[in-house]
Amino acid sequence: MEKDINALRHTAAHVLAHAVKRLYPDVKLAIGPSIADGFYYDFETSKPFTPQDLDDIEKEMKRIVKENLPLEKFTLPRDEAFAYVDKQGEPYKRELLEGLTEEASFYKQGEFVDLCAGPHMPRTGNAKAFKLTSVAGAYWRGDEKKPMLSRIYGTAFFTKAELEAYLERVEEAKKRDHNKIGRELEYFTTVDYIGQGLPILMPKGAKVIQLLQRFVEDEEARRGYQLTKTPFMAKRDLYKISSHWEHYRDGMFLLGDEGKADDEAVDMLALRPMTCPFQFQVYLSKTRSYRDLPMRLNETATLFRNEASGEMHGLIRIRQFTLSEGHIACTPDQVEDEFKGCIDLAQFFLEKLGLLEDVSFRFSKWDENNKNKYIGDANEWEHVQGFMKKILDNSGIDYVEADGEAAFYGPKLDIQIKNVHGKEDTLITVQIDFQLAERFGMEYVDTDGMKKYPYIIHRSSIGCYERTLALLIEKYAGAMPFWLAPVQMIVLPISEKHHDVAKKVLADIVGAGLRAEIDCRNEKIGYKIREAQLQKVPIMLMIGDKEIEENKVAVRSRANGDEGQQVLADLLVKWKAEAQA
Repeated sequence: MEKDINALRHTAAHVLAHAVKRLYPDVKLAIGPSIADGFYYDFETSKPFTPQDLDDIEKEMKRIVKENLPLEKFTLPRDEAFAYVDKQGEPYKRELLEGLTEEASFYKQGEFVDLCAGPHMPRTGNAKAFKLTSVAGAYWRGDEKKPMLSRIYGTAFFTKAELEAYLERVEEAKKRDHNKIGRELEYFTTVDYIGQGLPILMPKGAKVIQLLQRFVEDEEARRGYQLTKTPFMAKRDLYKISSHWEHYRDGMFLLGDEGKADDEAVDMLALRPMTCPFQFQVYLSKTRSYRDLPMRLNETATLFRNEASGEMHGLIRIRQFTLSEGHIACTPDQVEDEFKGCIDLAQFFLEKLGLLEDVSFRFSKWDENNKNKYIGDANEWEHVQGFMKKILDNSGIDYVEADGEAAFYGPKLDIQIKNVHGKEDTLITVQIDFQLAERFGMEYVDTDGMKKYPYIIHRSSIGCYERTLALLIEKYAGAMPFWLAPVQMIVLPISEKHHDVAKKVLADIVGAGLRAEIDCRNEKIGYKIREAQLQKVPIMLMIGDKEIEENKVAVRSRANGDEGQQVLADLLVKWKAEAQA
């Protein structure tokens, strides 16, 4: 069935390209694959497509579907294929042909022909249930140094009912998109003249991250971690020792003349993309023995990574972010327990946040066919990956393996999660490093009196705070759990004469360590309640004549609606208990 749906969507992509060629004969064709939820096709065009263009393209696609054209495959020797695409005036197809060593296959439907390996449905009429969904820019072959193309996305299903169900899910995802509701609820904003990937956290967003940070740091302290605070930047000398200069420089922000980055006579600093080489200096501050291990260091770290402009998205992928980072130096016989402890810590936080059911686990290994990406020799890599596989098997978690996803210094466990649109990102990592300790001279004296190098475990515990905030906004559609809500309750005086008592109620709530606001605007109480509901506030407390007379508050909750009049002191005891993570 999976093969069939891919063939259907691939056929729909060809119908899309056919329609575009009919309407805009001068466009150049790039590629048009099926993807997880549909298909896309990239075009070079003098004027990028807009959402308004999709209606006309869809109409033409429907005509091509109605024509029910057969898709006919034919092949040409490589030399003839070059001549064929040159005659068509398709430079991107020529570039694709350069990667072939043998004959090339083409598919023809009516007057439209495309270089393609297939598979396809027999006729264009098979692709009736389709919908174009969006337009975007995309670099040719994902390389920002190559031309920007215009990409049209769409989806296709075997039946209209399946298509409609999918489109309903997409609309629900749009409503939950943190880029939309995170701005509407004033969690964050972005400003063009500050820069892409540099969000401004507003009071609500900053409060949630502060709550998460305190929660994480307190729990890590209970588990034996020692907190550090290290510089935001360093000389290139540090990154050369760690090999980040060699293997990660393109992802770093350099301070100075980048054109002279390799000139040793020029002072060159770089903002840190990670804290490991900084935290290693704590270990190196004095001689260590096996009695000092395991040494667990943690830091709430502001990091900087030069993400490509096309990769950035809301709070999920940004250029400056805050990570719950940590490093453990340990002996070989401590690695398994420490690694399992890192998994347990991550699962603990994910469960508390309600995200554990949404994640998957990926064992990220090196690519033995591309050794230049890594440091260390093949035997070391195979040994450590075998060791890590044993640990993962013993941990009882279900995981998949992925070649080529390891860090340049060691294999890792990636805890993966999808946003509301189905795009997968890494939320948390746990990595085994068998190389950097030696590069930095991080020795310890073992029980036999010999100097040895520890293993290093690089780990995050809740991941990137901004990304986690985005996922929580989407998970709960902005209605944060009570313990994590930036505003837990709002006091609503019914009229101006109730303001003084309402302010006293607010003071009692804040004095109990809870987060509350007051709405003293000259508006009707119904309007204030609706506003509080739109802001996803968990608890509303109304204060009027009757409440003042009976020394109570009228309670309305986000979950249960009207809960009647209650004594504030009793409520504070209950709420303080609920406010604990």
